[in-house]
Amino acid sequence: MDLNDDRSTEGAVVEALLGRRPEGAFEVVVRDDGGNPVVIRNHPLLDDGRPMPTRFWLVESVLRSRIGTLESIGGVRDAEAACDSVELVEAHERYADERDAAIPADHVGHRPSGGVGGTRRGVKCLHAHYAWYLAGGDDPVGRWVHDRLVADQDTRTVAAIDCGTNSTRLLIGQSPVGTGSSGFETLERRMHITRMGERVDATGRLASEAIERVLAVLVEYREAMDVHGVTQCRITATSAARDAGNRDEFFDAAEAIVGFRPELLSGMAEAHLAFAGATADLDPRDGPFLVVDIGGGSTEFVVGTTEAEGARSCDIGCVRLTEQWIEHDPARPEELVACLSVTEAHLDEVLREVSGVADARTLVGLAGTVSCAAAVEIGLAEYDRDRIHHFHLSKEAVEDVYRTLATEDREERIANPGMEEARADVIVGGLSILVKVMRQFGFDECLVSESDILDGLVASQLGESSG
Repeated sequence: MDLNDDRSTEGAVVEALLGRRPEGAFEVVVRDDGGNPVVIRNHPLLDDGRPMPTRFWLVESVLRSRIGTLESIGGVRDAEAACDSVELVEAHERYADERDAAIPADHVGHRPSGGVGGTRRGVKCLHAHYAWYLAGGDDPVGRWVHDRLVADQDTRTVAAIDCGTNSTRLLIGQSPVGTGSSGFETLERRMHITRMGERVDATGRLASEAIERVLAVLVEYREAMDVHGVTQCRITATSAARDAGNRDEFFDAAEAIVGFRPELLSGMAEAHLAFAGATADLDPRDGPFLVVDIGGGSTEFVVGTTEAEGARSCDIGCVRLTEQWIEHDPARPEELVACLSVTEAHLDEVLREVSGVADARTLVGLAGTVSCAAAVEIGLAEYDRDRIHHFHLSKEAVEDVYRTLATEDREERIANPGMEEARADVIVGGLSILVKVMRQFGFDECLVSESDILDGLVASQLGESSG
């Protein structure tokens, strides 16, 4: 046998790293600064005589995860395209020759075949190539992987998840290390209507079915974070969780899935993050801005130009108004009047308590209600962020969409291009808020923003890396 068998001293460590017991002799050939195994060199034959084609194994968990992420976004294809095909064939031959030379001369029976990763052509497994490269192998794919990992260290990728009353949303952003939060690149945006706040007003608790809906989406989001190599995440919960006595039950389950514990945002914290996200790419000359974030359980009002100067969070939202005041489909006139009247009372408080609201020049509307109104006005058959973001939604258009949707039943509302089926039950409650804001505050149009609290959460994390 051509190598020492480290199983007696390193077997338990390697088993823990790989999640399975090594079935053949191996030797640790690369260690980290702490002396822990990074790469092992396997004997070409297992204990029972079966062939072991993979000569070098990468066992260190962080590197394995990073390379797994690289593979999941097309790294195998990219590596094969980037490396000279002749050099790659020669590397496979060198790998096979070295492995075969370690097989006892008197061995009869099956022998391992192929080169790196068990193939003689192309690229099959980046982990195997990188393991050989770290062990000193002349491997062009291993060099390519190394260069990519070094390049990835020059960027920071973070995620934000908003567990709202009506929807659960994800944003993954990336920026070069040291540049802060300015102009981060959006890698992924996702949204699912999960209705976490269902019946929370009546029961004071998050329904088990609602929690399960959110958790199922969080599993999907965690997978997306892994694909993009997310290193940090802020996950927040807002109105529904603020009102729920069993929120810690949800927080525990969410933390187990995402790996980060949800933050319970106050209404004011939510307002400031929404303002930061919505105004980041606006011209200050169009300010002061009044940012209105119509959520499921609460609506935030924030005024300012380059930063939030005053804010208030009100307990009105598309889900809350619907559950409290709308019992029929379509809504009866008296139910619409109730929604508008309740909203009016809250707007009076906003005018009294938040200085500068009356002087705001530009109304900026956030969240699903506003986006849906714009999509219906445009007649979008499918969601198109570029067409909705910064769309100028006139007061006449808002009134027309409100009048149309409020007088239709659910099936008729869904038939309107741009109307999300999952939002059809609560859109009238949400539009009651938007209509009343524009009437009472005297705005002729609303600037629709698809940048919101998620953008603020991502920027807050990337900003931390610039100092």
